[in-house]
Amino acid sequence: MKKIAVGLLIAIAGGAVSLGLFHLVERESPVYSDVPVSFPVKPVSFASHTPMNLPDFEAAAELSVNAVVHIKTKFQRKSLVYNDFFEFFHYRKPSPRERTFLYEAMGSGVIISPEGYIVTNNHVVQDAYEVTVTLNDRREYIASIVGTDPSSDIALIRINEGGLPILAYGNSDDVKIGEWVLAVGNPFNLTSTVTAGIVSAKARNINILGSQGAIESFIQTDAAVNQGNSGGALVNTRGELVGINAAIASGTGYYQGYSFAIPVNIVRKVVDDLMKYGKIQRAYFGIYYREINDRFAKEQGLDVPQGIYIQDVVEGSSAEKGGLRKGDIILQLSNSAVNSKSELTEFMGQHSPGETVKVKIRRDGEIKVLPVTLQSDQSKESG
Repeated sequence: MKKIAVGLLIAIAGGAVSLGLFHLVERESPVYSDVPVSFPVKPVSFASHTPMNLPDFEAAAELSVNAVVHIKTKFQRKSLVYNDFFEFFHYRKPSPRERTFLYEAMGSGVIISPEGYIVTNNHVVQDAYEVTVTLNDRREYIASIVGTDPSSDIALIRINEGGLPILAYGNSDDVKIGEWVLAVGNPFNLTSTVTAGIVSAKARNINILGSQGAIESFIQTDAAVNQGNSGGALVNTRGELVGINAAIASGTGYYQGYSFAIPVNIVRKVVDDLMKYGKIQRAYFGIYYREINDRFAKEQGLDVPQGIYIQDVVEGSSAEKGGLRKGDIILQLSNSAVNSKSELTEFMGQHSPGETVKVKIRRDGEIKVLPVTLQSDQSKESG
């Protein structure tokens, strides 16, 4: 009898270990988001039983919820289908025909102007023939699409209304890892919902936008975000907009611990361009480059793997005209450290053609600072 009991205990323990290992090795893949779900934030006690002093989220939440809207879109998809059953029944070869299917999708948006301008994700409104906006007080409006930018996944829409509550822009460059943030959106067609978390990382590239010129440098947080929250607000504890929620890391399509937001400094640049020009004024640098890992740093005789290495410079580009050369290592752009592709693309995504930036480089062991005036000739630029 004892042997049987011991055997059962071993079997149960083995099953528990196997289940634990399964969850450990399960891989997550990034998917577009669409809605936050409540996330209880409780004071944490240390060994000394001293409670952690959490920031007061009430003021930030109050500022945010009325400036975040629910967006419903209607769009069409066309596909080839075969003719009716009788063609099969009479043994005739079926002929394909095009059929249109109607769909609805939901997301969120953030009011950034009292005159009705609302920022959201491009993938929320892409290909939509009707966009309906519902405010937090349940007023509904048909919105027009002002402009879109697939490379940053940002879109600007507008409703015909004035005197609306807005969210003020913050500065995403000032966001710190470990800083508390709120995610605000409209899950499951409900009014604005608020969740809390911290900034887990910055300048994350999760390869979700796909296009060659995509700007991926996300703010990663652990604030709960789910499908339906795309285009919602990421705000700091002062109630300032620091990002637009866009994606979650998930193997199931539901929140599993990480979410990603587009930095507001990129959002602001895209919105300004769409309002002023109707299209994006993109600055291009004109270099081919590689990130520097430990092995490459040792090959180059560098003490630490720092900066990005210029493999080549495009003829006639901003970089060449500014004096950059093959073999230079870019350390900073206008006092912002650059160590990865995502940091470089984020910087370029915040600047316009015609602007002059200071480029700090290491060349042959010496540190130099070169002024580079950015250009917009996309046909010649590569980075």
